[in-house]
Order: sequence, then C-alpha cells, then structure tokens
Amino acid sequence: MDLATALRWAAERYPCRPAVRGTGRHLGYREWDTRTNRLARALAAEGVRPGDRVAMVMTGGEPLASLHLAAQKLGATSVPLSTRFGPEELGYCLRDAGVRLVVMDEANADRACAADDDPGRTRLTAAEVDTRADREPDTPIAAPPAEDALSVLLYTSGTTGTPKGVPRTHRAEHTAAVAHAVQTQQRIGEVSLGVMPMFHTMGLRTLLTSIVVGGTWVAQTAFEAEEAIELIIEEGVSSLYLVPTIFWSLLRTGRLGEAHSLDRLAYAGAAMTPALAERIAAQVAPSAFVNHFGSTEIYTFTIGSDVAAKPGSAGRAGLFSRVRVVEPEVGAPPDAVVERGAQGQVIVSMASPEAFTGYWDRPDADQRSIRDGWYYTGDLATEDDDGDLWVSGRMDDMINSGGENIYPDEIEATLSRCPGIDDVCVVGLPDERWGHAVTAFVVPAQRVAPAEAAERAFEFAGTALPSLKRPKRVIAVDAIPRSGVGKTLRRTLVAGDYEVRGEAGG
Repeated sequence: MDLATALRWAAERYPCRPAVRGTGRHLGYREWDTRTNRLARALAAEGVRPGDRVAMVMTGGEPLASLHLAAQKLGATSVPLSTRFGPEELGYCLRDAGVRLVVMDEANADRACAADDDPGRTRLTAAEVDTRADREPDTPIAAPPAEDALSVLLYTSGTTGTPKGVPRTHRAEHTAAVAHAVQTQQRIGEVSLGVMPMFHTMGLRTLLTSIVVGGTWVAQTAFEAEEAIELIIEEGVSSLYLVPTIFWSLLRTGRLGEAHSLDRLAYAGAAMTPALAERIAAQVAPSAFVNHFGSTEIYTFTIGSDVAAKPGSAGRAGLFSRVRVVEPEVGAPPDAVVERGAQGQVIVSMASPEAFTGYWDRPDADQRSIRDGWYYTGDLATEDDDGDLWVSGRMDDMINSGGENIYPDEIEATLSRCPGIDDVCVVGLPDERWGHAVTAFVVPAQRVAPAEAAERAFEFAGTALPSLKRPKRVIAVDAIPRSGVGKTLRRTLVAGDYEVRGEAGG
C-alpha cells in the first residue's frame, strides 16, 4: 500500500468525516483529498517530478501535513527538516538530499534562505504554493507510487556529527502506521492530537495512523501546554502519542484530569519515569497506556503494552519486529545472545517491513549499524523472567566510574521521586579520582530554591541509591537541555554548557 492511495481510499470511505481540526484549517476527508490533489499539481507546476526531493522547512500543523501528503501523491520524496537545525545543518541536509524545491513558512523563511547557497534551487513560501494550488483542478496528477518508492527522507537530529538521512519507503511508512494503530489499540474514528513535529517519526506516525483508522487529526502547530489542553478538551481528543516531557507539561497545567475524552495514551522518544507514569495513570485512567520503543530507522522495536501495570518496561517485539539482546561489544555477531537477565545491546531484524534499507549515501554509518541483516540500535536492555525488555540506556551514555559501568536511567528514575525536583539528568563528568564522577543535574520545582533542591536531591540519593550509583555532585540548573522532540542532550552538559544555580556534594 502507498500513502497516496491510503488517503484516497479514506476519502472514499469517510467523505464527510472530520479529518483535520485544531488550529488552522478544518477539513473533512473529501476536502483534504481535494486540497492535497491541488497541492500536488502546484508542486508539479514548479518542476517537481516523481523521485525528486521536496524539502519542507516549516513548524508544523495542517500546511505541513498537507504538503507532505501532496508529495506522496506526486511520487516525490518529502524531506521535512528540523526547525532546530541551524543554517549550517540545514544547508548540509539540502545539499545531501539533492533537494529540488524548498517550501518554507514565514517563521522559518529567513533561516532557510540563509542556509541555501544553491542559486539553481527553487524556494517558495507555503503561502505561494497555496495560491498556485487554488488555481489547480481537483484530479489526481499521477498514478499511485510503487510501494518501494521513497516516501520520506528523515534526518536524525545530529546530536553527534552531521545529521544522517534515513530514507523510508511507502511500504515502510504505511506498515508502521498499521502497526501503530494495532499496538496502541486505536479505534476507527480515533481523535488524535497532532503536535509532535513531522520532521520526526512520531509526528508522521500520528498523522498517518489517523488516516489509516479514518480518525481526526487535531493539529497544533507547536506545543504550548495550555493551548494543548484546550484543544484536547474542546475537540474531544481521545488519543495522545507524545514524549515524556510533553506529558510532564500537560500534568503541570493541573487540568489533565478535565480531559474526560482521553482513553488511549502512548509515549516514545525517551524513558518515562515510574513516578510520571503513575501520575498520568491516576489522572486519566486510560483504557490503553503503551510504551513504544523504536527508532526512525525501524519504527517499532518493542511494545510495552501496559504501562500502568508495568511502568518502565519496554515489553516485547512489536507486530512486525524480531528482537535480540546480544553482547554489548563492538562487532558482536547477531548470534551472541546474552542470558536472560544479563545486560546487552538490542538488535532488530532488518527483515521487518517497517525498516529502512540503509542510510542515505552513508556507507560508513551502514557499516557501524547494520550487520548480517540486523540493525544494531546502540540501546542497552535486560530481559526479565516474563520475556519483557527493560531499557537501561544508550551504550554511548554509559558512565565508567572507578572501573564500574553505571547507566544513568536507573539513577534518574530514582531521583525523579525526590520532592522539590521537577526534572533530572545524570551524566559522568571527568574526575581525577574516579575517571568519571556520577553527576546529577536537577531542575527545582516551583518555589524551591536551587541550592535547596540540590541539597534535597543529594540527601535523597544517599538513602535511595546504593553507594556505587550515588551522585558525587548534584547541580541545580534552569533546564535540562533537550532536542526538539524531547531527547535529553547529555553531551551538552558533559561539554560544560550550563550555568550552576545551586550545588551539593563535591
């Protein structure tokens, strides 16, 4: 199945059902089909042909979603680029992808123009494309693309080195959407909040799954907690798929309990502490609460299907996945499976129909991550007696302190329960005695002084953690650095890019 056909069939099945709500345009399925037909013709009029790459430097919402779907109908490849990329990274992606056309919104136009040094590349604003589309007829422009045609080229956030392009086919994108619908227990007509960025796999998955189930995608251009709560309540949102940091923000509004329509919750992108999972479950009492563990490259690794019953568990292999836990050594073969209960690296079969086939023009990255038909995720986990995985962190995040390997996730999960702490991140900072000293960065709760928050966390760790895992220092900061999709940027702290607001230990 290709994505152009998926939308057309949904429009035939539910022509008058609300497809897009929220901020911006409100469209039924037939209206959305019409709009994307016209946008596809407008792109073609600018010289875009099947197989060409169309970059979208836009914040989010319906304009970006419709352009992404229009590219699918044209048989072009959508390249949604992160709004967090600076001009250097953005320019690199445009060159690396060989982009034919750049579409930008008003908020990102200056940055996109500054980043693009190719005088032969066409740049248009979304408003200009809309104006042209209004003059185009409502008819499909091309035959549906093949399943193995490229649907989207997603670029990793580039927290280390240059961003890597992850090409994904129509088959992979549609299969991942079907898997997501099943694994998060979506119902026909589900109403979902569309706020995760569409330059990230979570944002695209929410959008495409909504189409697969004939649901309503409630657009929010960029996340703002109070506006999100209003949209959830007013539009009757029943399904949320978010990163933990956004769930924290919704909880802090004090109004999550008013969202009586909410019934299906899922998270991904980062670990959720048991404390946060328990608070969400208590306020919402959802029928489904799911932990999705995966990546851009292979959408699903494992699914923790009942977060309320087993908070923190990543569960077991997804609907179209095959997973192993192997020795956490460089070059470990796929058959080097560790014993149950032992820590190892998670690897996932590339035979999954949700998988990519390799990085865009990066054989060096393929060599590091793909071996004998398996994708080496770089994530560490253990398998419990039930056969469920528990992710303990990234291989790159491991702290070697005094000759012992320590992983931040368990320490963070413990410190998150400390009263007076709103957020926490644990890293290893260079230390003459220990090699690397376990160091906790904490964000004070409201009305808690930074120095007091640091002291509280240091004392809490002294009683709640074994001596090996207790932070040698606790540093209070204004905020934990995170990417546009909520991933913790530990390297920012390791590099010393922070301002001390309070400190304990040392």
